Amino acid sequence: MFYDDHLLLMLPPLLLALIIIVRTITKAATATATATATATTTAKRTHNLPPGPYSFPVIGNLPYMLQGPHIYFTKLARSYGPLCSVKLGTHLFVIGSSPKAAAEIMRAHDRLPTYRWVPKAGQDGLQQYSLIWATECTDHWKVLRSLCKAELFSAKGLDSQSVLREKNVDIMVGFLRSKHGNVVNVREVVFATTVNILGNICFSEDFVGLEISDKESRGLTRALCRLMKLGTTPNVADFYPVFEGLDPQGLKKKTLEAMNEAFSVWEHIIKERRGKWDAKRGIDSADDEHDFLDTMIRCGYSDLQINQLVVELFSGGTHSTASTIEWALAELIKNKEAMSAIKTEIKKEIGLKTCIKESHVSQLPYLHACVKETLRLHPPAPLLHPQAILEGSEIMNYTVPKKSHLIINVWAMGRDPSLWEDPLAFKPERFRNSNVDFKGQDFKFLPFGVGRRMCPGYPYAIKQIHLMLASLVQNFDWFLPNNVEDLSKLDMTENFGIISQRKKPLMVIPKCKC
Repeated sequence: MFYDDHLLLMLPPLLLALIIIVRTITKAATATATATATATTTAKRTHNLPPGPYSFPVIGNLPYMLQGPHIYFTKLARSYGPLCSVKLGTHLFVIGSSPKAAAEIMRAHDRLPTYRWVPKAGQDGLQQYSLIWATECTDHWKVLRSLCKAELFSAKGLDSQSVLREKNVDIMVGFLRSKHGNVVNVREVVFATTVNILGNICFSEDFVGLEISDKESRGLTRALCRLMKLGTTPNVADFYPVFEGLDPQGLKKKTLEAMNEAFSVWEHIIKERRGKWDAKRGIDSADDEHDFLDTMIRCGYSDLQINQLVVELFSGGTHSTASTIEWALAELIKNKEAMSAIKTEIKKEIGLKTCIKESHVSQLPYLHACVKETLRLHPPAPLLHPQAILEGSEIMNYTVPKKSHLIINVWAMGRDPSLWEDPLAFKPERFRNSNVDFKGQDFKFLPFGVGRRMCPGYPYAIKQIHLMLASLVQNFDWFLPNNVEDLSKLDMTENFGIISQRKKPLMVIPKCKC
């Protein structure tokens, strides 16, 4: 449900028509707006709902989402308090924008039956196979999550993958060396590298090239980008259940096409690997496992289950990681003192000629601080995914009706002056002697979520982010194109969607430290 500016302009014609009608009605109602708002506030107090703005008939507050959902929700928090409510279409959303509100919402999740709000465009059939989009924490979902945590995200699993990450980061560095003095798109290079790391972990295959013109990269790259775009496209059925079975915008069809496009990239690998396992049937061949595909086949997963899980791993583990690295490098380029400090640390602890390994990262506390500061300002998921409660609840002394959707505004908390000194400034030093961490224990800092639905892959993401960022800083000096020396001209505008991305890709010039 969380869209960037240009995607919000794609609201379906029906919804746009409703907005036009309401705007026409609003002109006639302007004279009585104050009285209506007062009456609404009184009614809310009577029902003790969390406070919130006046809602238009039919559409609620959907037009205000054009400025970016978490920006709008943050403004509401400043006006109405850390727990407020807003009507979007026919649904009531309750937003928590403080550590206390976040803790109260999580307690409600723990004591009440809930279901995850899932976009209607991709919901069909996912309950049985999905890790990310399962509406409930079923036994199957728990098995999937346990499998991923044990095989991919455990300490043992992460250690076994380190060679693959280091190899692909070395390839990335070599590619960037070949681009010495030329403008490069950091997002594309880092994204391709993250795709290939996951490709090797899951299938022992590189799937994309680092050059944008590589024909081999178009299939999977295009499919993943389409899925991201479709996931952020407003769907009338998400706000008006009457349209659920109609798919008026064709989003279900387009999502299925994009998923099938991704499946086609590796379906021949699955078929070939199944043939090898069938030939060994009855033989204990666990020692022959080399990647996650072998593990899934041994566990009896069908092709449909493998396809669904893998496409979710790629969707969740590439865009967000690449975006965080891009943001971190942009912040370091813009903040000379921070860039100088991290370079000095790397030179002192590792040297400039030694290739950085994952084992070196623990020696770089300022690097860790830079990553945390990036995640504070630019959390991968600005709004934690909505959970709907199936029973009414009391939260922070307010009555929250059943089927209300509960959201935690991570972005607002990361920029709250009551929680952080000078919150809009990039100051990694704030984390140097701090115990605040991203493991879901500190409610003012939740870049990877909290509770049962916390991102299971955050240990993997953190290892990858640290290694890639350290390598980009160690091996290159970075400059803006066209000999621009005023780093304040670096555009830091955000493009809000499911993940927080830069509105414009980071286009910079790498110069080798040779």
